[in-house]
Amino acid sequence: MRDEQMANSGGSPAARPLDAIDRDILRMLQTDGRASVRSVAARVHVSRANAYARINRLLDDGVIRGFSARVDQERAGQGASAYITLKIVQNSWRTVREQLRALPGAAHIALVSGDFDVLLLVHTQDNRELRELVLTRIQAIPEVLSSRTLLVFEETDLATEP
Repeated sequence: MRDEQMANSGGSPAARPLDAIDRDILRMLQTDGRASVRSVAARVHVSRANAYARINRLLDDGVIRGFSARVDQERAGQGASAYITLKIVQNSWRTVREQLRALPGAAHIALVSGDFDVLLLVHTQDNRELRELVLTRIQAIPEVLSSRTLLVFEETDLATEP
């Protein structure tokens, strides 16, 4: 069955179904990625061994892709943030994605449907650096047909809210 799952999902095995405890573990780790296995186990009412095994399964299945710090961009010297929408040449997604990944300040890249093809979140030191990024770096990518920049005035990280 595992080979059949891999064939149907493009090479990676399908993740096993999540139960309520798995979802509680995920919520807890999204709020505090540094939580100890002991505190996770106590919070979701399972043994430490069970919590450890579940976290490892979530990692092995690719449900948890990794752990990272949530950064306050403004306090980190990145005072300007923007979502940039891009229209790109059809079938150039992979090429464009690799070029966007290399941009300083690129935080999130998504292939989307609708009036544009790509949604890019960037953080820069200031508007001057943002302008330079858009006009010099992004618009120089041959597959980018057009762009629109949406300044972020304020943001709220929902993963930290109860």
